[in-house]
Amino acid sequence: QVQLVESGGGLVQAGGSLRLSCAASGIIFGINYMAWYRQAPGKQRELVAIISTGGSTNYADSVKGRFTISRDNAKNTVFLQMNSLKPEDAGVYYCKAERGGLPPVTYWGQGTQVTVSS
Repeated sequence: QVQLVESGGGLVQAGGSLRLSCAASGIIFGINYMAWYRQAPGKQRELVAIISTGGSTNYADSVKGRFTISRDNAKNTVFLQMNSLKPEDAGVYYCKAERGGLPPVTYWGQGTQVTVSS
């Protein structure tokens, strides 16, 4: 089992910044990648950013150039630095980890709320 605990959400004005953290614990061997998703009220959960164990990253078009995903392997923690926040960035941000296998196993955190005031 893998436990994911997000932190760092809060209320920020448009144009501001937040840094989210996702701390992983438990049996983390075999985790292929970790990612951040977000879900706004009434909308589907969407991928924001993803980082592989090798450090490769990918971003949703809507956050490219503003958000940066990174990881500290020694602390089993993934971060999401969010700059130039917009009201449309608001929502609950979830951390996800996937362990390879047949089938792969997915783990989710409990989410952290991000609110952006205009």
